[in-house]
Amino acid sequence: MPSKFSNIENLLVTTRDRFLVKESISGNSSAFSTLMYLYKKRVEGIAKRFFTNQSDIDDFVQEVFIKVYKSLETYKGQSKFSTWLTRIAFNTGINFKTRTKETESLLTEDTEMLSSSDDSPEEKVIKNITQAAIKTAISELPEKYSRCVEMHFFLDMSYEDISETTGIPVNTIKTHIFNAKKILYEKLKEYKYDK
Repeated sequence: MPSKFSNIENLLVTTRDRFLVKESISGNSSAFSTLMYLYKKRVEGIAKRFFTNQSDIDDFVQEVFIKVYKSLETYKGQSKFSTWLTRIAFNTGINFKTRTKETESLLTEDTEMLSSSDDSPEEKVIKNITQAAIKTAISELPEKYSRCVEMHFFLDMSYEDISETTGIPVNTIKTHIFNAKKILYEKLKEYKYDK
C-alpha cells in the first residue's frame, strides 16, 4: 500500500508535469526542455530495449520527443504524464521494429549489470551464459507476455502504468506476467545460479 509521502510525491510530480505541459503548449520552450530533461533517461531506457547502437538510440529519443511535442495538446491529464510519454515511446519502438523487421530481442541488458567486479572469471562466464539464456527465453515468449514482462521488470512500471500504456486491463496484465514467469521458470531451471 502506498505511503502518505509517496502519495504526496506523486501529486507534486503530477502537478509539476501538468504545469510544464501547459507552459509548453503556450510556447514556453524552457518548459518543454525541462520535460525532456526529466524524462530523457526513461525514453533512453525504452530505446535500449529496441536498439544497441548509440546513434539509433539518440535518433529514437529525438523522434519520441518530437512526437510528444506535436501531441502535447492531446494530453488531457487523465493519466500521469510519464505514462502517456511511455505509451508514445513504446509504440514508436514497436512500430519501428515492425517497420524494419528487426529480429533482435527487445531485451538488451548490458553484461555489466549482471556482473560485479568481485566476480571470478568463471562466475562472469556463468552469468553471461545465464543472461543469454534469459534473452532467448524472453524473446521466445508470446509477444503479449514479453511486452508486459519487459515493462514490469526492466522499465519498472506498475501494473496500472502498463495498463494505461497498453490499454490491457490490469488483471489481464497480472495473468500475462504470472504465465510468463511460469514459462520462464521452466525454461531457465537449469541456469539457476547459487553463489
